[in-house]
Amino acid sequence: MQVSVESTSALERRMTVGVPVERIETEVNKRLQQTARRAKVPGFRPGKVPMSVIRQRYEASARQEALGDLIQETFYEAVVEQKLNPAGAPAVEPKPFEKGKDLEYVATFEVFPEFQVQGFESIAIERLQAEVGDADVDNMLDILRKQNTRFEVAERAAENGDQLNIDFVGKIEGEAFAGGSAKGTQLVLGSGRMIPGFEDALVGAKAGEERVINPTFPEDYQNLDLAGKVAEFSVTVNSVSAPQLPELNDEFFAQFGVKDGGLEGFRAEVRKNMERELRQAVKSKVKNQVMDGLLAANPIEVPKALLGNEVNRLRVQAVQQFGGNIKPEQLPAELFEEQAKRRVVLGLIVAEVVKQFELKPDEERVRELIQEMASAYQEPEQVVAWYYKNDQQMNEVRSVVLEEQVVDTVLQKANVTDKAVSYEEAVKPAEAPKAD
Repeated sequence: MQVSVESTSALERRMTVGVPVERIETEVNKRLQQTARRAKVPGFRPGKVPMSVIRQRYEASARQEALGDLIQETFYEAVVEQKLNPAGAPAVEPKPFEKGKDLEYVATFEVFPEFQVQGFESIAIERLQAEVGDADVDNMLDILRKQNTRFEVAERAAENGDQLNIDFVGKIEGEAFAGGSAKGTQLVLGSGRMIPGFEDALVGAKAGEERVINPTFPEDYQNLDLAGKVAEFSVTVNSVSAPQLPELNDEFFAQFGVKDGGLEGFRAEVRKNMERELRQAVKSKVKNQVMDGLLAANPIEVPKALLGNEVNRLRVQAVQQFGGNIKPEQLPAELFEEQAKRRVVLGLIVAEVVKQFELKPDEERVRELIQEMASAYQEPEQVVAWYYKNDQQMNEVRSVVLEEQVVDTVLQKANVTDKAVSYEEAVKPAEAPKAD
């Protein structure tokens, strides 16, 4: 087998492969012999058909099949011989083939980029330091109570925070518009659910009252036909209900799976969950900074095949998440290219760090991570056992741990500063980068 390789770009390779005629004929004859054992030809018993008849009837298809298989076999033999690492399937161009002569074809494909991860010392990391204080727990208890607010009918004028049951009919320039009318809608004043001005205009209304209000649709409203226009809504208030916060009692605690320990037991459980959330938030923010730093310090070219595969994965995820009667391939690739490139490059960089530092998943950390995830459930022992019986889930956890070990490896060399912050600031989602 003769092989020559040409680099047509940083990642693209054009490989010419020559397969000797002897190997072709060996493969063709092997297939003809297999066919002879099972071929049914009128006038002959199975397995007794003369080879001349077999060749006359089946040689063309056997040769076509053999050539296809040989291209596939020799391509992988050639890339191993040439120490190439293809990043996707090749585009194969067979040259005109003549019986009795060598087979020659050209395979064009991309290879994975070869690089060493560098620039660890240039990566600046701000690691947040925070604790869960008593005031933070008190604030969380208030949040939980508000999330479980019940509303009771009140015989008074509506205030912000009250829940109104309303009927309304909306018009623009005297004409009703689609989606502008409803009956029996529950609306909490101050929730911001309706367009600006709608809820404010109902403060002070009483049950049985009718009001005509004139809010303006925002200029950036999603329905361009309504954007910036003044509407007229005729609103009937059916009822006004005041919010009632639940008491911190055993009935309330039981809603969260806490059946013993009273208020102190519930506070302890809430604190434990907040501490877990804090650890995860700090870890996530550090990891994001590490990944951003690795990206900035290691610009690498992305194989088009890997980028295309990742774009397709993101398309499928988008369809699964948002639904609709649309096929993944109908979504424009441009919507996903930036995210796909980041994921592909980070995947290559993380894999190279693992290789450079010969990292392997720390099984003790794997168990700790599973136990931490399981602690959020009422029967943590059963959750841990379920993970250890599920190979796919275990592999996913090991991948997470290996990525954490990559982060730890970078932190050992990066420029890390610790910053003391409040619990609230530590768990607050990081702001998305502003577009230029």
